[in-house]
Amino acid sequence: MDRHLPPNAALAALRIDGARLWQSLMDLAQIGATPKGGVCRIALTDLDRQGRDLFVQWARGAGCSIRVDAIGNIFARRAGQDDNLPPVMTGSHIDTQPTGGKFDGNYGVLAGLEVVRTLNAASVRTRAPIEVAVWTNEEGSRFVPVMMGSGVFAGAFTLEHALVQRDAQGVSVGEALASIGYAGQAGPAPAVSAYFEAHIEQGPVLENHQRVIGVVTAALGQRWYDVSVQGMEAHAGPTPMELRRDALLAASELVLEVNRIAVERAPHARSTVGTIEVFPNSRNVIPGRATLSVDLRAPDDAQLLDMDAAMRAACARIATERSLQVTVEQVVYFPPQPFTPQLVQAVRANADDLGYSSMDVVSGAGHDAVYLARVAPAAMIFVPCDNGISHNEIENADPTHLEAGCNVLLRAVLAAAEGVA
Repeated sequence: MDRHLPPNAALAALRIDGARLWQSLMDLAQIGATPKGGVCRIALTDLDRQGRDLFVQWARGAGCSIRVDAIGNIFARRAGQDDNLPPVMTGSHIDTQPTGGKFDGNYGVLAGLEVVRTLNAASVRTRAPIEVAVWTNEEGSRFVPVMMGSGVFAGAFTLEHALVQRDAQGVSVGEALASIGYAGQAGPAPAVSAYFEAHIEQGPVLENHQRVIGVVTAALGQRWYDVSVQGMEAHAGPTPMELRRDALLAASELVLEVNRIAVERAPHARSTVGTIEVFPNSRNVIPGRATLSVDLRAPDDAQLLDMDAAMRAACARIATERSLQVTVEQVVYFPPQPFTPQLVQAVRANADDLGYSSMDVVSGAGHDAVYLARVAPAAMIFVPCDNGISHNEIENADPTHLEAGCNVLLRAVLAAAEGVA
């Protein structure tokens, strides 16, 4: 018997099948499984096709219709009583890093599928349709930009721009989509009434605080830079220390300054130097050039711009003190993205109602929800991962935590699809 608004005791008692969710994750993880227990399923490869095919098979088995758009995003739709209403959407991605794990992205997709299966088993119909999305090339390990499918959907960049991007072998996104059979229909992105994404935290905060649910209030803004330090090569023996223009020494000072910038703006600021290249990279030559990457992150633009100014000031000071040149080029900017307060509160309240410990967190990583939040009300649900490890074959999560996050997702999606405040 179908159940309608308002939610009754039976609806409030609904719980997902944790064992079924876990088995789905383990089954999907067999596609691209690595010897160390991880997953290598790179976007738009044949392994990605196999993963997509399995999801589509499962979704059709759960009574969903399937739509694929022109960038290869998959939408599995569970019809609503009023199927003309914009859907409540949930999902994530199933592409991985070359040394990825079983849960990053995959959990969000299969948690959405588990919500559908749970509603089916309880014969619950929702007023609005529900869609589970599989977003294309979130990881960006083969093609850039990252979060490509959700970015096209949200209008962050054009379909045409995305389709012509090429991998290291010269294969374009458009060619790869066609080769795996997931080049879908072009057209405007449909309206979405609400978007929820469940995800492992990919960091250690929840585990350190012994909390089960992370209520994600926002995603950090990001500014990435390429920094070049130009000094002068010289012989390591005859050149006195005070007369050197050592590019690597200056770069090393900048590394410390970049770290200090975030430490002084705790708790949410982040700063990282991830790469350094040295020229000529010879044992007995003073380095004449060093190039490095800088990654700055903060929860709001004011702090991010403050960090930018501090980093540029440090570059100018080091250049003067070391008698060399430092140039800074910004190469990426993701604005800080707050999530919708009403949906964030719904996640928080549902965690409390279900008896799960929770805390507010800010996402330090980019997720598809960041782009969806530009076009629809959006929120995220985090659960812990072991030791905060992700983008690693040993990535792991507690099945009871995954079940808890999915139960919170079920409550949130059900309320949004039924129109409950």
